[in-house]
Amino acid sequence: MNNAEIIELTHRNLVDVYGCLPIAWSRGHGAYLYDADGNRYLDFFCGLAVTNLGHGNPRVVRAIKDQAEKLTHVSNVFHTEPTARLAERLATRFGKGRVFFGNSGAEANEAAIKLARRWGHSEGGGRYEILSTLGSFHGRTMATLSATGQEKYHQGFQPLMPGFPLVPFNDLAALERARSERTVALMVEPIQGEGGVVVPAPDYLKRLRDFCDRNKMLLILDEIQTGIGRTGTFFAYEHVGIKPDIVTLAKALGGGLPIGAMIAREEIATSFTPGSHGTTFGGNPVATAAANAVLDALEQDGVLENATTVGTYILERLSKFAKSCERIAEVRGRGMMIGVVLRHEARGIVEACLKDKLIVNGTAGNVLRLLPPLTLTREEADAALEIVERALKSAPAAK
Repeated sequence: MNNAEIIELTHRNLVDVYGCLPIAWSRGHGAYLYDADGNRYLDFFCGLAVTNLGHGNPRVVRAIKDQAEKLTHVSNVFHTEPTARLAERLATRFGKGRVFFGNSGAEANEAAIKLARRWGHSEGGGRYEILSTLGSFHGRTMATLSATGQEKYHQGFQPLMPGFPLVPFNDLAALERARSERTVALMVEPIQGEGGVVVPAPDYLKRLRDFCDRNKMLLILDEIQTGIGRTGTFFAYEHVGIKPDIVTLAKALGGGLPIGAMIAREEIATSFTPGSHGTTFGGNPVATAAANAVLDALEQDGVLENATTVGTYILERLSKFAKSCERIAEVRGRGMMIGVVLRHEARGIVEACLKDKLIVNGTAGNVLRLLPPLTLTREEADAALEIVERALKSAPAAK
């Protein structure tokens, strides 16, 4: 089928919740995607920070094939080796942690919310409120939507779940004012992704850790987008030398397959007991085999080092370009998570880049978000940045 046929078939049958662009992808290799008509695009979106190793990574493909030939699914009341191995690796990276596997970032965050409330019920004096921040995005289930600090996602779904006071991001004083005798935890992204690649002050996470310790609260870090090497370290919180009580992962963990993980300190995790939480497909052997291959690549193939080196190069080049481009208000980010803040809507630049065979994303209205594969070469970075700079020089602003 060609692009037009796939698009027509899609729109005839699927619920329209994504506002899909008029392109149908047929295959990918490395940093490139190919549409059903054979056109090649450089991918600086990675399926929204999912394909961190690029498309068709040999380790991941081999792991999926090998596991699919042996076993695809059993109930979680049994055990499988890929799941056991991945749990051990994540628990060790976190440091004396316990892992729960789901199928998505929303499921991982839902598990974190339930665990925090369960702990608050049994160990936290009955506390249940979870503070979260304006501009945040934690998922689309009713609980994670209620914790999300963006009004546009709430429309039509009110009343939201109670127990999620919202405070400004990067504002410790606001947290102090919002905390009450009902507050059990704080849920926050190390860098706000959907909120516009918003990077907090260097000491913000350390101050959050101190705030939670002083008030006997749990610190939950949502690393759905920042984790698995996106910022140059496995967990983004490693940059500042702290450790949360609970961390959530998804997106890039499965190398393209759906998987989410919540990791909690052992003494917190014991609040979950048999029957208190679960999911049918979470931690299935094919997804965990793929995730083990992702971790192998991060540990053995220099991926994190490349993300730091090439990511720094992209940030520096864009920052230099911004000095002569009046359309850019700010360039921010870390590693391969980069936001170019524009003085107008980003949509026109996104469309111009797409016409020039580069996939980028606009978020928070005026932020051009770049999420390239962590395996990107400097030559591929240059090719993409030439397209971005060309669009910023000549493309009309979206009205």
